[in-house]
Amino acid sequence: MFSKTDAELEKLGAKITTREIEQQPELWQQTWSIYQNNKTKITDFLNQINQKWGKVRVIFTGAGTSAYVGNTIMPYLQKNGDRKKYDFEAIDTTKIVSTPEDYLEKDTPTILVSFARSGNSPESVATVELAKKLVTNLYQIAITCAPEGHLAQDLEGDPTGLVLLMPEKSLDQGFAMTGSFSCMSLMALLVFDTLTNEKKENIVSQIAQMGKSVIDREDEIQSLVDIDFNRITYIGSGSLGGLAEETRLKILELTAGEVAALFDTSMGLRHGPKSFLDKKTIVFDFVSNNTYTRQYDLDILNEIRDDQIVPLVMAVGQEKEGQDFSGKSFMFAEQELLPDAYLALPDVMFGQTIALLTSIKVNNKPDTPSPTGTVNRVVKGVTIHEFN
Repeated sequence: MFSKTDAELEKLGAKITTREIEQQPELWQQTWSIYQNNKTKITDFLNQINQKWGKVRVIFTGAGTSAYVGNTIMPYLQKNGDRKKYDFEAIDTTKIVSTPEDYLEKDTPTILVSFARSGNSPESVATVELAKKLVTNLYQIAITCAPEGHLAQDLEGDPTGLVLLMPEKSLDQGFAMTGSFSCMSLMALLVFDTLTNEKKENIVSQIAQMGKSVIDREDEIQSLVDIDFNRITYIGSGSLGGLAEETRLKILELTAGEVAALFDTSMGLRHGPKSFLDKKTIVFDFVSNNTYTRQYDLDILNEIRDDQIVPLVMAVGQEKEGQDFSGKSFMFAEQELLPDAYLALPDVMFGQTIALLTSIKVNNKPDTPSPTGTVNRVVKGVTIHEFN
């Protein structure tokens, strides 16, 4: 797909999605530049909050893919963010809107970090309005791809808000969120991670190279998609559990549900969800670079392989001496082991490519995958009820 001409891709209804997956390594470098250019503004904004309140609550929020941004970065930041200043949580806007009093705390100073491609989804807008009503000391960071979207416009000139706009091309024009997911994830990590600036820059350079290698290895990925399957399971733990959610959603979206999909953790799969696996299910485990966690990834990989009930079970990630799966693997060649939350970005390109190629396999159109129009690029048909 990545080597096809635009004309060839247009005939397949796949030009937009293919190019948007392909361009992500470049967008990550642009995201780094945006972070650098806004670093002083970000630091000043956060310092004024910390100086006034000390430790504050940080809620990462969004719907669908935007929610999975929070689910991917939060486990890492709970360990590697500045815990003297922040308590990190990831809560979907869809949960906040329907049960706001379960999640919003009136007397707890809170930074609401909204992730949004368009910034116009009804749940995103409603979550902000509910937070304004219910949280006495509310601050906001909108990490969004759309300068004209409601979230960005609403914070214009607001001293309690900060808008971080992602690279222009991260505003995906295809149905599925691809570059928007990875750029927003990266920006939030850069903002809240305590790693040195030099270390962050090196990581961005490394993940860009790893992302490019996914494009270069399309033939390997195509050989996996050529297997006879109608179900797919993604496994991951910690930050890579959030990634598994996102890659599961991509296959559902781009095949319009023609391929059934499941995600779970390495420890959780055995507790019932393993019943999903059969002779037409392929399984991918995004293996952790954490030495302790990786043991559980290898355990479930070995167990599924030994069960001989699926045509493919594969480890995806980086090689780790003495802790590699002896079965099939898709490994990145770079030797420096990344924190899992950053590894999630090249990993997600693998999952996006699986979804793209599978969409073509089932004769769907990745750019407009919902033939009935019942699922939309920006959610429609949501009634937001007045909260008093």
